Parts: sequence; C-alpha cells; structure tokens
Amino acid sequence: MHHQGIFEFKIKLLKRLSMIKPKALHKNSTIGIISPSYWLDDKVLSSTSKYFSDLGYRIEFGKSNNLKWGPFAGSPQDRADDIHRMFENSRIDAIMCARGGYGANRVLPLLDFGLIKENPKIFIGYSDITAYLTSITQKTKLVTFHGPMLTTYKNSWVEYNYGITQRVLAGEKFIKLFSPSGFEPRILKHGEAEGPLWGGNMCLLMNRLGTNDSLNTDGIILFLEEVDEYLYSFERILVHMKEAGMLDRIKGLIFGELKDIKDQEISFERNTDEIILDICGDLDIPILSNFPCGHGKFQSTLPISINTEINTKNKEAPLTIIDNAVKK
Repeated sequence: MHHQGIFEFKIKLLKRLSMIKPKALHKNSTIGIISPSYWLDDKVLSSTSKYFSDLGYRIEFGKSNNLKWGPFAGSPQDRADDIHRMFENSRIDAIMCARGGYGANRVLPLLDFGLIKENPKIFIGYSDITAYLTSITQKTKLVTFHGPMLTTYKNSWVEYNYGITQRVLAGEKFIKLFSPSGFEPRILKHGEAEGPLWGGNMCLLMNRLGTNDSLNTDGIILFLEEVDEYLYSFERILVHMKEAGMLDRIKGLIFGELKDIKDQEISFERNTDEIILDICGDLDIPILSNFPCGHGKFQSTLPISINTEINTKNKEAPLTIIDNAVKK
C-alpha cells in the first residue's frame, strides 16, 4: 500500500507539471478583447474596457467585436479566426472575453488547438465561455481561467472581482478565497479534499457529454454554476450529470451562485440546496453551495486544472487555490 501511494503521488505530480502555465499579467500588459459568442453593445464595450485602460493595461480589440451575425459576433469561422489571431499576436499578453451568450459549440470544431498550444497566454471568461475553457485546457494542457468578463463590470466596477483576478493572474500561491460580506457559502456536506479544479456552467458541461470535448472528472474538484433556469430544469441537469457518471469519482463539489432559478405555478417545494442534497447527498465528499462564482455580482477567478483544496471546516475560506496558475 505504501508503494502504491508513492506511485499515485508521482502520477499526480507529473500531471501537474505537464500543465502549461501562461505568463503572469502586469499593469503594463496588453489585454486582447474578443467576442467569441454574442456581440457586446458598443457603449458597454467602451465603458467597461476603460476600467482596465485606466488601471494601466493596454487594450487591443479583436475584429469580432465589430461583427454582427444575428446575435453573434460574426459567423463561427469569424469568431474562430479572431481567437487564432489573438493567440498568434505576440503583443497580446492575455485574452479576455467581452461577454458570453450561446455559440461556442459552433466554434469549437474550427479551433486550431495546436496553434493555441504553441502560443500560450491567459484566456478568461465564464458562462458560454466554459466550453472554450474546458476544451482548450483538456486538449492543450494550457491553464485557462473561469472568471470575470467585461459584462461583469457593466453596471459598476467590482473591486472584489478584480482583486482576486489580479492575485491569481500575478502568480500567487495559497490564495484563500474569502467571500464578500453578506454572501457566505453554505456548507451542505462537511469534509476536506484536494485536487485539480474544473467546472463552469452546468448546461455547457452537460452539452459536452458524449462528445470529444466531454469533461474528464476523475479525481477533480468540480464547480458548477447556472442562471435563469427553472428548479425542475436544475434538477434535470444534475440528474443527467450523475447518471452520466460525471460525479462518480470527483473529490469535492462546489456550486456557485445559482442566479434567477425560478419556480413554476405548481411549486417544486424544494430549493436548490435541497435538490443538491437529494441528488448528491449520497456522495462521500465535501459539498458547498452559494460560492462567489458565476453570473452574479461577485465572481472569483478560478484557474482550470490548478491544484485546489476544499475544506468545509473553514467556514470563512472553504476554498484555497494551492498552486500558482501562471509563471512569473
């Protein structure tokens, strides 16, 4: 058993070392802005990007921001080409998505993952961008980031969000993610676990099941978030994930803010926490809900594939990003 334990540790260490970490972000770095799904209103694009230029970052807009194909920022090929240009452009240090919105599934088959792997850099977003994050990291080993986009700051600047983004993208280790006052996580099952952090929007992860981009959840800490669904639909997605085996070998389960989850005329009579425990309560792992990530005001930056600890004994900071996600 002792030798087996050493062997498993070495395998885990090799997997961590094999990840490609992009270069850290600094105040004079250049951020490339793209719209790989829906387009963003010009006024919002201008006002939100100004926050970052005022902080000292240089901003470069991709061509997709000026394209409209229905609700999309150009055709699937237009958007794929813009992603490729941003990764190839040596002036760009980080790529931030302007917004989400349906459409990533049309672009993924068009991506040149070899090109992305050869030009590693920060790539950050959430919502529909989940599909890009998980596919890029699984196919290239490049660490990507589930975190704020320009639309995060549509109504106002949120220092909590930027503060975590800055720390993660500067290369800090052992970052304890404290929640803002009045937005405390809820502990549904006690426990401790450590493993690579993966996850994102529930619908996007469910939609990848059965495809070449299905998320490998073996030994991971899984985080999930969702917005604007009915309670029955939330349960349906969770049941689908469990029946598909996504939860069989995870080490911990985190639910971000489940924003605008609605009931119907005939009450479902269970809230999201009760649904989670009903479906996942038999799992012998720590489970946390209402963590600050997702579509709400408060959004942590979560590095995909980076070693992370969940410890529900620590009510103030139950999640710790152990390893650095970028190289200095």
